[in-house]
Amino acid sequence: MRSPLKTDAATEIFLATDAVAKRKLTYVRLVHSAAWVLFASAILAIPFTVWMGRLAWAVWLSGFVMVEVSILISNGMRCPLTSIAARYTADRSANFDIYLPAWLARHNKTIFGSLFVAGELFLLYRLVGAP
Repeated sequence: MRSPLKTDAATEIFLATDAVAKRKLTYVRLVHSAAWVLFASAILAIPFTVWMGRLAWAVWLSGFVMVEVSILISNGMRCPLTSIAARYTADRSANFDIYLPAWLARHNKTIFGSLFVAGELFLLYRLVGAP
């Protein structure tokens, strides 16, 4: 059964294109969210691995996070996935490109940057010979 509303070909193309864009945005948001979980977990794990005396693990986690930091720096402190997500929506809210609460997306770099620096200072303290 056809819809009682008549649509022209241009409208149908727009609706189909809009559906494809929404699906692509969903994929980008899922990948971005998964990457965020991975890096946020690594940042949170650094002080715990240091505290447990697993300094080699902490160094590896730090190096892993530093790869992401270098990507952010080389991209103007913006995740490359944000630019990809921007192709598929006009929305520019703090969390348009990731499945995070808006407040966390807005303050993500401040929160996790501070935690990363604190973890790195703790690691450095333990590496230079503190008990």
